[in-house]
Parts: sequence; structure tokens; C-alpha cells
Amino acid sequence: MVKELAIRTNGLTKQFDRHVAVNNVDLEIYAGEVYGLIGPNGAGKTTLIRMLAAAEEPTTGEIYINGDRLLRDQSNPTLKRRLGYLPDDYPLYEELTVWDYLDYFARLYRLREPRRTKRLHEVLELIQLGNKRNSLIATLSRGMKQRLSLARTVIHEPILLLLDEPVSGLDPIARMQFREIIKVLQEAGMTILISSHVLSDLAELCTSVGIMELGYLVESASLQQLYQRLARQQIVISTLGKQEELLAELKNNPCVQQWEIISVKNSVRVNFSGKQEDCADLLRSLIQANIPVSEFHCTQEDLETIFLKLGHKQAS
Repeated sequence: MVKELAIRTNGLTKQFDRHVAVNNVDLEIYAGEVYGLIGPNGAGKTTLIRMLAAAEEPTTGEIYINGDRLLRDQSNPTLKRRLGYLPDDYPLYEELTVWDYLDYFARLYRLREPRRTKRLHEVLELIQLGNKRNSLIATLSRGMKQRLSLARTVIHEPILLLLDEPVSGLDPIARMQFREIIKVLQEAGMTILISSHVLSDLAELCTSVGIMELGYLVESASLQQLYQRLARQQIVISTLGKQEELLAELKNNPCVQQWEIISVKNSVRVNFSGKQEDCADLLRSLIQANIPVSEFHCTQEDLETIFLKLGHKQAS
């Protein structure tokens, strides 16, 4: 079965005076994906998301949402109603209660009774703020306010969710709660594009990632492909014996490319080019050489390391 494209852009470009914020971007995101957009400040992530949300007019290029062309004029209001957009600085009306705030937006999206009340209860349960429905927004914590902003963004059941830095400034528990909600929305069939500087969150959430640099989309691939292509395999090996004996054995293995000594645990972190079978062979050879191995842990470079590595490539 051929997967449908939720987002497709052709030559998408945005220029402000002489500054090109987004430069000739061809982006493809499949329906049902969680797509992470990463890059340094000023890379063009927010401008790209604003164009996808029809909040910014492209200078040139085209945007297609589920196969339909997205235009900023009044020609496709039904298509725009299928988008949910959460900017990174969206203000909340702090003098309203949680219920009244969501009810206000539900009415703006023309949700009628009895569907409107039912939907308000659904999103309050989703964001776990049912017990705060009569509380003033001013009394909520930052994490609660961010979850409420997300509830406002999905109140009309969009098919595509565009989130710009949604976990910025949140503590680890609030970020975890936010991640869980995103997972529920994905399971419900929503396509989600999310930009974030918290790469560990994206690595846990995303099916694919795009990396932006100076307005260009320099990388776009599934997370699995990115790891296979760019992440080095590493093995952490600890010994109860002499480190020199461990290093002497490692030098004999053709898959060991380089290593770094971790002095705290009498350990070595090895960059390893082999497959799983080669890892097993290495461990077997160490034991046969009477090296008292106390830890042998295979791992992979994380998304942050890949991103920094790609950034250095672009700069050089």
C-alpha cells in the first residue's frame, strides 16, 4: 500500500528584503508520521512552519496538504480548518477559566452542541486538566498552560498538527507529560510536525527528522535511516584488570577504529565498525584472552551527536 503524503512542498522559498529565511525547500512528510524539525536558531524552522500553517505567504513555491494546494487566500477554508498550529509564543487569556477558554475556541471553529461539550470533555481528559476546568488560567503552572495551548490547537480535530518549540522552557516532568500526549495524538492518526531544541525528546517521539541550516533543508530521512547512515556504533568495555592489557587486545581487532579512555570506571569507549556478530566475536576474544570484563555495552551515537556532526560538515 502506497502511503499518502500529508505535506509536500515544491521549491518553497521565503525572502524578507535581502534575507532568504527559507531557501528552495522540497519537503515530504507521510500521513501518520511524527516529523521532527531541528536546526540552530535562525535556520528557518519557524518561517517554514508558518508557511505550512498559512500564516505566512511564500515568496515562491507551492505547498500541498494531503494532495490539495494550500493558499493563503479564502479559496480553501476547509483545508485550513484541518490544520492545527501552535506557535512558540501564543498568548493565553489568563482571566478566563480553562473551560471558557476552550469553549471560546470551539465556538470559533463552529463546533455545535452537543458535539462541542463532548469535545471539550475529550480534550480535557487528553491533557489531564479535567480537575482544573473551572480554574483561572492565571493559576496554572507553565506545563499546564502549554498543555492547554495544545488542547486549543486540537479542539477542532485537525489532521495535521504543526508545533513550534512546544516544550521550550518546560521542566523534565512537564516535557514527559507533553510527549505522552503527542504519542496519543499520533496513535489517533494525526500527522505531526514538531520543531524542538530538545533532541532527546525528538529521538523518542519522531519517525523522521529534517535538519535545517541557513534556510536549506540539508537532511530529511527516517530516524532509522539517519542512524544507519550517520551514527557510529560504540561499545563501552570495563575491565577489573589492567587497562593496558584490554587495549592490547582491542588493537588486534580489525573492527575497532578508535577508542577513548573513560578513567572513572577503568573503561574504554570504542568506535566499532562491525555488525552484531562481530561484537559477539570481540567479547569472546576478550574472555579467551583472560581479560576480566565487567561491562560490555553496545550503544549508538545519539541524535544530538549526529546533528552536531552534520553541522560541522556544513560549516567546513
